[in-house]
Amino acid sequence: MRAIQQTQSDPAFLLDAADDHAPEVKFHFVLKNIPFDENYLPAANTRMTTNFANLARGSGRQENLRNTLTMIDNRFNTLVSWDNPTRDRYSVALDIISVELVADAEGRSDAFPLIETLKTTIIDRSTDARIDGIVGHNLSSYVRDYDFSVVLPSYNKDRAEFSAPENFGELHGNLFKCFLNCEAFKTQFKKPPVICLSASTSKTYRRTDNQHPILGVEYQQDGFSATDEYFAKMGLKVRYFMPPQSVAPLAFYCAGDLLRDYTDLELISTISTMETFQRIYRPEIYNANSPAGRLYQPSLKHQDYSLTRIVYDRDERSRLAVEQGKFAEEYLIKPYGTILEHWSAKHAY
Repeated sequence: MRAIQQTQSDPAFLLDAADDHAPEVKFHFVLKNIPFDENYLPAANTRMTTNFANLARGSGRQENLRNTLTMIDNRFNTLVSWDNPTRDRYSVALDIISVELVADAEGRSDAFPLIETLKTTIIDRSTDARIDGIVGHNLSSYVRDYDFSVVLPSYNKDRAEFSAPENFGELHGNLFKCFLNCEAFKTQFKKPPVICLSASTSKTYRRTDNQHPILGVEYQQDGFSATDEYFAKMGLKVRYFMPPQSVAPLAFYCAGDLLRDYTDLELISTISTMETFQRIYRPEIYNANSPAGRLYQPSLKHQDYSLTRIVYDRDERSRLAVEQGKFAEEYLIKPYGTILEHWSAKHAY
């Protein structure tokens, strides 16, 4: 079993107080690498709606995890068609990158779980080589839950037309970009992250003539979704691709150049990991029995799909998002929100 590793960021950075009478608060990031394997148990402060955490619960947790990891390996080997005649040359090892925001003020230190994401390592069984994959894939964020499950409902409570506050997502985006610029991230990861999510059920996607040998055929959306706009404030641009043998496009959010900055094996590690999660959580879209056409709108009401053997509770995930948003409000926004918002307004990355 791989051990948990911990890395602290560069020396604490000062976030200016909102006024001259407010106490000085210093923040820094702490990174923990936690193996995601069949023995994984979510920590007490893990966001439980996260794909990998939701699977690791209940009496069948080990079977869930084992089957999920097998699906990832099988999908990876299917996409690596060269020098892999038996389709079992590679395995994908996953680590959860857990990021805490630690606040030091007046002799007290508070740690808040800010981000959890994944890092892949590709294991070549024929050579015993371990090849770095991509960091990103999944993105878990309590602050995102706060924005979408607390801020938005409150803001729209008495409004005739649904909208978002002008600065919606800016604090989350600046904290994310600040983390990417810290020395701990730059030392541990050589390339910017790629986040891979489901296509939005509120948008229509049109197939283009652009086709990538690994990512597959590109789709373009008819407008930016709320998630697209939220991730843009994190410095991430979105492109939609439907990989070979897939049935629906995936959303790839990237700060760099998705098609040029990453190797084939790195991209395949993202596809195999996140398509597996989506087949489990959104089988109506990603385990459908027929592929997306030239004009495509995803729907969770689609009936012609197959289920995996992996058990999860989608209703529980929706309910927990509200609880987790309130957790962020109680332990981060209320004690430090004014200082963080003041800092966010003054700093752009």
